[in-house]
Amino acid sequence: MAGTTVRDDDAVNDCLRQTLAANSVPVTRSEVNEVMGLAKPLAIRKLLEHKRNGHPAAEQKIMAIHNDFLQRMLHHYQTSPAIEPMPHAMDAFAQLKEEGLRIALDTGFSRVIVDAILERLGWRESGLLDATVASDEVARGRPDPDLVFKAMELTGVTAPQAVAKVGDTPSDLHEGSAAGSGLVIGVTNGSHTIQELRPHPHTHLISSLSQLPELVLAHV
Repeated sequence: MAGTTVRDDDAVNDCLRQTLAANSVPVTRSEVNEVMGLAKPLAIRKLLEHKRNGHPAAEQKIMAIHNDFLQRMLHHYQTSPAIEPMPHAMDAFAQLKEEGLRIALDTGFSRVIVDAILERLGWRESGLLDATVASDEVARGRPDPDLVFKAMELTGVTAPQAVAKVGDTPSDLHEGSAAGSGLVIGVTNGSHTIQELRPHPHTHLISSLSQLPELVLAHV
């Protein structure tokens, strides 16, 4: 969602860095970008263990930091005037729906943040989305394929080859590849550049969602 279909302006990275700094764990933007797209408790665990030279982080500390992060992100999505769909997202949704495709959003966010975004953007009532899947609704988040499989289950899709997985992070691309998605598409106007996404598994890299409908429909 953030950075792919929802304008982010680096807010996830900012909030995670602010949260960790408030808990005496300073991290850089690039360190956070390394775990972008992962389920947020896992991302926090990886950052903490990196700072502790690989030593395990206490579950209680991970959960405390995650709860702090949730509150910061909720405040952002509920109050920031910058919250809006990414450029061309709504047109892409509409074109794909018109052609009979099913649209599901999956995310490293937990359900409480997903619902805040859906409410803020009015997407729940838009009729454009067939399903949303949050990271706390599956056993394993990205880069494992569980989010894609859950989205398939909710939309009645049985063949992984019929799935186009789209995202702006390396973990999105690894998720799509692990699920056997027919298309694994990186979008380079979100959290990662084309140079950062190119080394990771993909079938296509695009600079904007304006390119998505034609690409997907050519493979239907």
